[in-house]
Amino acid sequence: MPTLVALVPMRHHSQRVPGKNYRPLAGKPLYQHIIETLLKVPEITSILVDTDSEPVMDGLAQHFPQVRVIRRPEHLRAPEIPMNEILAYDTAQIEADFYLQTHSTNPLLRPETLSAAIGKFLAVYPAFDCMFSVTRLQTRLWDQLTRPINHNPAILLQTQDLPPVYEENSCFYLFTRTNLLARRNRLGDRPLMFEIPRLEAVDIDEEADFEIADLLMRRRLGVA
Repeated sequence: MPTLVALVPMRHHSQRVPGKNYRPLAGKPLYQHIIETLLKVPEITSILVDTDSEPVMDGLAQHFPQVRVIRRPEHLRAPEIPMNEILAYDTAQIEADFYLQTHSTNPLLRPETLSAAIGKFLAVYPAFDCMFSVTRLQTRLWDQLTRPINHNPAILLQTQDLPPVYEENSCFYLFTRTNLLARRNRLGDRPLMFEIPRLEAVDIDEEADFEIADLLMRRRLGVA
């Protein structure tokens, strides 16, 4: 079985949802949900968290001592630093055949989904050299110039009959360090998409997303 390291980058400061990585969601800090998920994925060899957040580092040391934590260097902390540069640094800290990057902001991601994705990717590698998660969209889409993207307005198909398009939902990326360094991009030449359910793909980017994720997680866990 190849080695596979899960990478979870977490910045201390968040521009749109202050303190979101360690803010309580359904009774525990947000970051704990994705860590618990990753620990239940048998294909994952180890977990590495890259952060500059003291609350996250303290919480991981207390509750998840098996998770490796590295302090993000000063030169990689600015919000405009591309994620691919952070991943290049992280993959240099721990060697593996493959890397799976996810976020604390995807708390509803299930371990069964990640296991299925990893299995599918390993079965077709190297015909496909990377994988990323997507959400299926079957709705009428337009661009900013009022041009239809995925439909003919003169032919009014039911939305369920429209050809699907796929949104990159940022829930996870699976890649090799070789490709990452060669392209300076976690996506290689031959990416494979992996569709996940819409409610599982909630990504916390704004305050409303946090409220939705909290509601869905409470319903899943059966807590008030």
